[in-house]
Amino acid sequence: MKNYVQKGEAITVTAPADVVAGEGVLLGDGLFGVAVNGALTGAEVTIITEGVFELPADATVAAGDVVEWNTGELLPIDAGVRIGVAVTGHANGLAQVKIG
Repeated sequence: MKNYVQKGEAITVTAPADVVAGEGVLLGDGLFGVAVNGALTGAEVTIITEGVFELPADATVAAGDVVEWNTGELLPIDAGVRIGVAVTGHANGLAQVKIG
């Protein structure tokens, strides 16, 4: 097919803010991924858009919660952009949860 570009699990985008490898990256209101590499604002960054990742989360996130990305952490969805579902909850003093 002549209009096929790539699979899409890993894509290169323009960093909306400074980012380090392993951080969440939200572009606009619909594209979320986890940074493969670090990048400064406006530079290219490769993000992974599929899979299960462990990311910082608010203490209120429970397994099964639909979550949003807000100021560098996961929150139960309120008015933000849905980026996934918590696979694990915030437990045992851990500051991160797994999302898919």
